[in-house]
Amino acid sequence: MTVHTPGTIPTVDPITMEVVQNALGAIADEMALVIMRTAYSTIVRDSMDYSTGICDREGRIVAHGMTMALHLGSFPDAMRILIRDYGDDMHPGDMFVWNDPYEGGGQHLPDVYIVKPVFINDTLEGYATSLVHQIDMGGIAPGSSAVYATEIFQEGLRIPPIRLYDRGVANETFFKLMERNTRIPDKLAGDMRAQIAACRTADTALCELIARHGAAEYRAIVEELHAHAERIMRSEISSLPDGTWSFTDYIDGLGETPEPLPMTIAVTINGSDMTLDWTGSAPQVNAAINCPAPFVKSACHLIVKCIAEEEIPNFEGFIRPLNIIVPEGTIVNPTPPAACAARAIVGWRALDVLLGCFAQIVPDRVPAAGEGGVTFPSFSGYDGEKRFVCTEAWAGSWGAMHDGDGAFGIPNPGGNLTNQPVEMVEALFPLEIMRYGMVENSGGPGKYRGAPAYQREYRFLSEETQMVMRSDRRRFLPYGLNGGCPGTPSWNLKNTGTTSQSAIPVMPMEAVLFKQGETFLHVSGGGGGHGHPLDRAPEAVLEDVREERFTAAYAKDVYGVEISGEPPVIDTVATEILQRNMKNRPLDIEKPAYLCHFHDSFGIKGFRLVGPREMSV
Repeated sequence: MTVHTPGTIPTVDPITMEVVQNALGAIADEMALVIMRTAYSTIVRDSMDYSTGICDREGRIVAHGMTMALHLGSFPDAMRILIRDYGDDMHPGDMFVWNDPYEGGGQHLPDVYIVKPVFINDTLEGYATSLVHQIDMGGIAPGSSAVYATEIFQEGLRIPPIRLYDRGVANETFFKLMERNTRIPDKLAGDMRAQIAACRTADTALCELIARHGAAEYRAIVEELHAHAERIMRSEISSLPDGTWSFTDYIDGLGETPEPLPMTIAVTINGSDMTLDWTGSAPQVNAAINCPAPFVKSACHLIVKCIAEEEIPNFEGFIRPLNIIVPEGTIVNPTPPAACAARAIVGWRALDVLLGCFAQIVPDRVPAAGEGGVTFPSFSGYDGEKRFVCTEAWAGSWGAMHDGDGAFGIPNPGGNLTNQPVEMVEALFPLEIMRYGMVENSGGPGKYRGAPAYQREYRFLSEETQMVMRSDRRRFLPYGLNGGCPGTPSWNLKNTGTTSQSAIPVMPMEAVLFKQGETFLHVSGGGGGHGHPLDRAPEAVLEDVREERFTAAYAKDVYGVEISGEPPVIDTVATEILQRNMKNRPLDIEKPAYLCHFHDSFGIKGFRLVGPREMSV
């Protein structure tokens, strides 16, 4: 209970705070379920590439839904712009829509915000917010995410914050305009209607919650929860040592002759304050991987919360101790009209860069690098006379921790996305998935091994299929920690296993065309290892052989564990001799055994390591 008299600020008790906090989280999750159950496109319904949230009357986040984590940190910037433009001109029944990365706090044009102000007795009390990756917003390429776009005007329809509903009346002009500017109008309209339904559901639930406590009491609870989140964050930061640490990782680059693009973070801790400075990151590029600042800020919010020992409530007060510096004109904060449709490759890599830095501060809380984030292809063409766009988001190979192997088949923590079911893809599109699963002899060796790579291969059934995509982690391998080996590289292979097999760049600077019957195989990066491989328990290596993660030859050459027989068993004497010899002889630095075994699986020759985790092909 709370105790107060009229005209005074209520004193909030912790039980009521907990009840309200959980209720707000449940409303945001209910929004997410509404979208999942009513969306039309597979990228939303099956991959769950969307986010939901609740904001207070000042536009500050007070709850996050259960889906895409890297979207959520962009809401503060976006809401500030909405309130700047319409703060004195909002009414019951209004709803707003926008996607502009430069004038709307957006991330890229396919990510569309739909936000509904929540009123009680004509008084604004909060906002129901949603952000959905729309399947196609027009532009130069199907799916609106072409790496090879050079300015935002090529990427689709750019929408500033505008009214979607005015006092309950739909803006039919907007819906007509969208119908004419997308390749897949029924899917886009269906997904936007799902967002609208989610916001309306949240409006009803939030009004009920506020009515239960009273508006004044609810506002006081919210203020205290913001302060509570700030206190926890400051306590977590204060428990870390003061100082400055830095880390640099590299994106492979663009096209057939990629040039490495550095991403650098410096983390400074001073008492209960933390500065995260991206100075030193590459200048913005003439391609679509430039990442608007809200997405990079979101990565910072996520990783700082992940390394905390205590759970931090999803109230915007937790970001108050964080000073995030994103220099303008760089790939982490481009200036218009830079293209940014494929910006997520930078956003995903920001997670690895941050973790590489925090591994120096709290090594027991941080994993080695994973697959490099979500690989994002769009396949498009005609199924008879019907146009199709199939956009996917693939992930699932984590780096190892200090006390355990990397998780396999679990979405990258930045995304919380799902790989689309094979049966669903084949039922809806002229695509046949030939293989999907774990890659044998992949991932970085270590006392604890990185997760294996995953593979997904398509055979194209329509007369011609166009693919635009972005991937990474071929040249710059996922880093290992504490003596663990780097992970294995990613590959994009056309017509695998034939005399015409060829490699496609990690980020092709043009659309890739496939004729009927041709195939495409994506092999993800495998997670980095943790600890020296020869410290891995032989019994754990045996289990990997039994589970067909390793071949017996790989176990022998990489871990020095001799395994034979059926069922497989360890030859203890031979293993002791092997490991003694491996400790005493120099390693093949340029072509380590684990990479040789991995590349043999795909017939790839001519590779070598030219640095601790840099590969040349």
